[in-house]
Amino acid sequence: MTGTFLGMPPFPEAAHDAVNNAQLRHNLRKATHTIRGKRAAVVDELDDWPQLRAAGKAIKDHTLRHLDRYLIQVEEAVTAAGGHVHWAADADEANRIVTDLVRATGERDVVKVKSMATQEIGLNEALADAGIRAYETDLAELIVQLGDDRPSHILVPAIHRNRSEIREIFLREMAEWGEPAPADLTDEPRVLAEAARRHLRERFLSAKVAVSGANFMVAETGTLVVVESEGNGRMCLTLPETLISVVGIEKVVPTWADLEVFLQLLPRSSTGERMNPYTSTWTGVTPGDGPQDFHLVLLDNGRTHVLADEVGRQTLRCIRCSACLNVCPVYERAGGHAYGSVYPGPIGAILTPQLRGTASALDASLPYASSLCGACYDVCPVAIDIPEVLVHLREQVTEQPGHRAERAAMKAAGWVFADPSRLSRVQRLAGHTRRLIPKRLPGPGAAWTDTRNIPEPPAQSFRDWWAQERGSDGSPRRDDA
Repeated sequence: MTGTFLGMPPFPEAAHDAVNNAQLRHNLRKATHTIRGKRAAVVDELDDWPQLRAAGKAIKDHTLRHLDRYLIQVEEAVTAAGGHVHWAADADEANRIVTDLVRATGERDVVKVKSMATQEIGLNEALADAGIRAYETDLAELIVQLGDDRPSHILVPAIHRNRSEIREIFLREMAEWGEPAPADLTDEPRVLAEAARRHLRERFLSAKVAVSGANFMVAETGTLVVVESEGNGRMCLTLPETLISVVGIEKVVPTWADLEVFLQLLPRSSTGERMNPYTSTWTGVTPGDGPQDFHLVLLDNGRTHVLADEVGRQTLRCIRCSACLNVCPVYERAGGHAYGSVYPGPIGAILTPQLRGTASALDASLPYASSLCGACYDVCPVAIDIPEVLVHLREQVTEQPGHRAERAAMKAAGWVFADPSRLSRVQRLAGHTRRLIPKRLPGPGAAWTDTRNIPEPPAQSFRDWWAQERGSDGSPRRDDA
């Protein structure tokens, strides 16, 4: 996983500052409510949306059951079309493959299409270590890169920034490489977009190598598909001489007829549009047209581990639309950085712990970063039951050793409950000393009692009351008969 998120604290700690940042909450609320409103309007236009959703789920489930066969089909089709296929088991291997391919061209600069897979493996950082500079060309990714920031949303990585902040970033950073922002730059969206367009044009025209991801791979022809709104991706996919695409193995769909379903589900769920303004497809190489050297890096990086989990494998249906983020009450208040991953929100809370495991405090906290309200499941275009996977992951987390104090408390409780006489003595002790129990626990326990009341032990346990009322043999007292 990308090094920019290494060392992040657990979700509750990371979210603490975010929920107290009024400007951040305002930015998130305004953006997510706008997108969710547009999505609801275009989804309501389709009478067969439930059937489309069911079809998307069925296609993904079928593909995942036969993933080995379809991936081989992709490899054969890409190779037959003049491309090269590389298999990467993890992030290190993928980064090494891409770095070696760029070095072989003799170039030291690459342009990039917006790609979650390359962010997941920390490709930009790996290329920088090798002396290669990667330039993000998606507008939101450009804002994040220029601001030395981290993405906080799958679709809109700079959603936590408002227009004034973006203007300041452009004025301060654009001159470092490429055309600087004009001195009279305003914070109007049209003016900001024009400044980015001028800034990137020189990079598009000079780049010899491009790196992309893909939204889908069509197995029957080995065709890769990128959908976008700005057209910057198409510039990267057509102008350079070498194209390197890093794609997760779960992105494959069997046929073009299957792709039709997702080209209806994805734009409506992500941007609230009926179709994406730009849909680019490429199959190997075509002499005299587009990149003449094409490499496909098929990325595993934990995905086969997810596939092996009967409950968690539905996570691999995800088409990265981000609809679940835009309706999540937790994401709306905490923002994306608190999730410590390029995959924030509800889908990140189940995808990241499965890809990375739950050994770290951060990854173990993510399954709890949800109210389990179910809104994420209702809007998911491929019907991923995110609450079910969250509960499943929580079960796995509770099976881990846990905190030292927690382990000691559980061990003591087990010792008490193992013997009825011990339990009885502890109950009597608690009843006699109940007025000495504080309303607020000291130390780490204070966080628990800040939002909860400590139950007051009864003066007499039920066992003692029963013995008093019915005697040791359980028979009613004579005056009760």
